[in-house]
Amino acid sequence: MSERGETGGGLGSRQAAVSILSQVLRRKRPLDMAAAEVFATANLEPRDQAFARAIASTSMRRFGQLEALIRAFVPKAPPPHKAGPTLEILLAGSAELLFLRVPAHAAVDGANRLAHSDSKAVHFRPLINAVLRRVAQEGPATLQQQDAARLNTPDWLFERWCTIYGEDSARRIAHAQLEIPPLDLTFKSANDPYTDFRDAIPLGPGRLRLRDAGKVESLPGFSDGCWWVQDFAASLPAILLGDVRGKTVIDLCAAPGGKTLQLAARGAHVTAVDTAADRLALVEANLNRMHLSAEMVATDARDWKPASESPFVLLDAPCLATGTIRRHPDLPWIKTAADLVNAESLQSELIDAAGAMTARGGTLVYAVCSLEVEEGEEQVEAFLARRKDFVRSEILPEDVDKAFITEKGDLRTLPFYWTEKGGMDGFYAARLKRLL
Repeated sequence: MSERGETGGGLGSRQAAVSILSQVLRRKRPLDMAAAEVFATANLEPRDQAFARAIASTSMRRFGQLEALIRAFVPKAPPPHKAGPTLEILLAGSAELLFLRVPAHAAVDGANRLAHSDSKAVHFRPLINAVLRRVAQEGPATLQQQDAARLNTPDWLFERWCTIYGEDSARRIAHAQLEIPPLDLTFKSANDPYTDFRDAIPLGPGRLRLRDAGKVESLPGFSDGCWWVQDFAASLPAILLGDVRGKTVIDLCAAPGGKTLQLAARGAHVTAVDTAADRLALVEANLNRMHLSAEMVATDARDWKPASESPFVLLDAPCLATGTIRRHPDLPWIKTAADLVNAESLQSELIDAAGAMTARGGTLVYAVCSLEVEEGEEQVEAFLARRKDFVRSEILPEDVDKAFITEKGDLRTLPFYWTEKGGMDGFYAARLKRLL
């Protein structure tokens, strides 16, 4: 990260980052939503927005480490009602110093100016200055002694992963989620020669991975509708439907739309269903950019009935999304185990609705970007127990890499898979067949 503290936009970027962190930590708002709200009124240049986002996302990705470090220097934290954004300023400043490699004089000066600009934090300016100077001097050595994977994963998640996957895999998951993910592209045509992406990593037909990609809209082929952004693991569930050319496919909980685009590009007649009309509008905009089409239905899938049952139904159900923490580092700190109970109930209702839409002899693919078995494996087992007219259609090595196939024939990817290539999101999917 280039040094920004001495530029005119330095203070504005840092103020935006602190505002984002306050919304995430105090109001439990998703970082992306908080950033969009802050940037809508912050009047920042694109590169200043990028700096603010880097500070906020790094602060959350390394939150456990940073919090432990700050607590070591400030055993008794100042009360929030008196200190205002003091904690957020310390977090942001520490992230700049230790992980973004901002020069100490710029990061400390930026934090001091932030404190000076706030009516509450200004009273804690000496504390902020002293702590960040200690962080600059002692922080790097302290980091070497920290258990990064454990500190940056809340107890409720780490203990669950140890139970489900074993401690070694739990640690590998936690380590993988500390890495900034690369950018994966899915091409409209699997036969595209990708001549404009010579440094990219091929992931399979029609799929490439880029590191340090920069602004998506500036990449070659974007305006021509050659590709869309989609994590490799997220592209697998739609593949499990098989040949859909000329067939009707219902894509439930369709936004942000990667699977809709996949299916439309493969020649399917897609009906994309989602509760959020604004998110469906973004799906439609991407379809238009790609010169593809699909029917958009803005409604709750539990209340909607198609004109006729479909031979193919894809349900990517809302979930805790713990398989995407590397893309959403705020997630472990704004969710709790209690959120899992609500998600399970919704998923059960949605898979029942999806089953009712599946024609006899048809295929239903259920997927979640979650590492939690209650949202994946257990949902499918419960559904099969309720619906005796459905059976598991085992996923085969010709469908996906055999390393992704479970003993029962389902799909399961973990964030540390393909580490040498940059990892992937954690996904679960099952392919189910309705009997004739």
